[in-house]
Amino acid sequence: MKEFFKMVFASMVGIILASVVLFIFGMFIIAGIVAAAKGDKTEVSANSILHVSLKNALVERSSKSPFDNFEMSNSRTTGLYDLLLAVNRAKTDDNIKGIYLDLTTIQGGMASIEEVRNALLDFKKSKKFILAYSEVYPQSAYYLASVADKIYINPEGILEFKGFSSQSVFFKGALQKLEIEPQIIKVGTYKSAVEPFILDKMSDANRQQVTSFLGSMYDHFLNRISESRKIPKDSLVAIANSLKVQNATDAVTYKLADGLRYKDQVLYEIKSRLGIKKTDDIKSVPLDEYIKNNEAPKGDINNRIAVVYAVGEINGGEGDDETIGSERISRTLRKARTDNKVKAVVFRINSPGGSALASDVIWREVVLTQKVKPVIVSMGDVAASGGYYIACAADSIFAEPNTITGSIGVFGIIPNMQKFFNNKLGVTFDGVKTAEHADLGSINRPLTASERLVIQNEVNRIYSTFTKRVSDGRKKPQTYIDEIGQGRVWSGSEALQKGLVDRLGHFNDAIASAAKMAKLKDYKLVFYPEQKSPFESILSTSNDKLKDYFSKAQLGDSYVYYKQLQLALKSTGIQARMPYNITLN
Repeated sequence: MKEFFKMVFASMVGIILASVVLFIFGMFIIAGIVAAAKGDKTEVSANSILHVSLKNALVERSSKSPFDNFEMSNSRTTGLYDLLLAVNRAKTDDNIKGIYLDLTTIQGGMASIEEVRNALLDFKKSKKFILAYSEVYPQSAYYLASVADKIYINPEGILEFKGFSSQSVFFKGALQKLEIEPQIIKVGTYKSAVEPFILDKMSDANRQQVTSFLGSMYDHFLNRISESRKIPKDSLVAIANSLKVQNATDAVTYKLADGLRYKDQVLYEIKSRLGIKKTDDIKSVPLDEYIKNNEAPKGDINNRIAVVYAVGEINGGEGDDETIGSERISRTLRKARTDNKVKAVVFRINSPGGSALASDVIWREVVLTQKVKPVIVSMGDVAASGGYYIACAADSIFAEPNTITGSIGVFGIIPNMQKFFNNKLGVTFDGVKTAEHADLGSINRPLTASERLVIQNEVNRIYSTFTKRVSDGRKKPQTYIDEIGQGRVWSGSEALQKGLVDRLGHFNDAIASAAKMAKLKDYKLVFYPEQKSPFESILSTSNDKLKDYFSKAQLGDSYVYYKQLQLALKSTGIQARMPYNITLN
């Protein structure tokens, strides 16, 4: 027995020592990952070009997670503000002689692409060249490439120029077959987020609003390309309507591209512009590497402008860098409000909305902050429904022409799955309750008429509150807000006409406006909420990253629908949410 305990004790000691060694070894590995991901500053040689390839997802803020910086990661991202800083720096960097746009796909919304496009237009003021090349130009990539001095396409390549389209998926037939009844309570003629569950095609009102905002975005798209390519807008409309660009040669014939080139020929032209021999190597700096040279904003630390990011779905709780948690954002706004060194706030919003309650919690902090210092909203790709709710109290609102905004409406969905459980699964329910409506919200029975009325009254109340918030913030009659509200979605250009935004402008325009309102000439930008450190990111999100990695690998393009379904299942309470997830290819 004594020998037995000695062996057990020795084994325990061995396990403990092995665990300690493995832990220390693991920490060294993690430290190596963090160090490798962070990297040193990139040396830029004289007579170099900046190689811009937007294959990474274009997001509001660069991730601090080391896993996102590996080449093998399918979740690599590029922060929009970091990209804009890099392009602006390249404009005055004597070592950078031009930009090579290497475009195939762009994972980003149209307002973000607009920001990048305008940064490239500003870069051209330096008289440095921009060349664009791709084997395939989707419309979003072509829109960005249209600023280039020369656009080249592979002789066997493809350039899409066919106009915009919008499609919705309807589940009414599937729900009927499953005997699931979606019980809808909503306010707003145009609040079409519920339509997929109760209709088999678009309502007339929904068709009207989609036609309007999609047409507005398309009109802007055509106007900007017309300006850059010196092609009459009417000609562009005719090219798209008749599908005249069917191959690469057609793209050159109709002046959408400047020539047919293989990549080696494009590289030879770059060498010629750099004044080097064909046998010499091009000194090229990838955008991701050049971004590493971005320096922290300088300025008077006693005069700060706080940039507060609100990105993703709006929910109660903490949230994270990809979702808006009412607790986290409210705490951040309070911090900016009570910090005497912060003289103004730029509230950067990129959100389709979410919980009406969480939106109101954040709205309150915006109101309190606006009373003591300027608050300027800068809208990203989308700031609609709850995303507009949290914006409406600001002193001034900036949007891009192709920002999606508005959607001032409220809805709730409670599925009645009684027949599905009974008839499809053979599952029944029984129970005890102490009050008649104690089980209100249960999905195993239908709502009673009185319960539906109670919920409808609450939805009506929240909608009235929403429109009153907008009315007070925009200083317009509530009846007018109700008229342009009703859940209707607007483009940024349309929102400007309706008075929902004050100016069409970029992120930096909003920062400049905040500085002007605060009467600041020398100031320092500070960014909130604080992101998790690389170590925290590894420890807290590695499991989620692995799940996302394998989900993306298995689902491919369908991953976005999986994420939408996930978010829908997590949603609780009455929602102020935009009905669309809009992408342009």
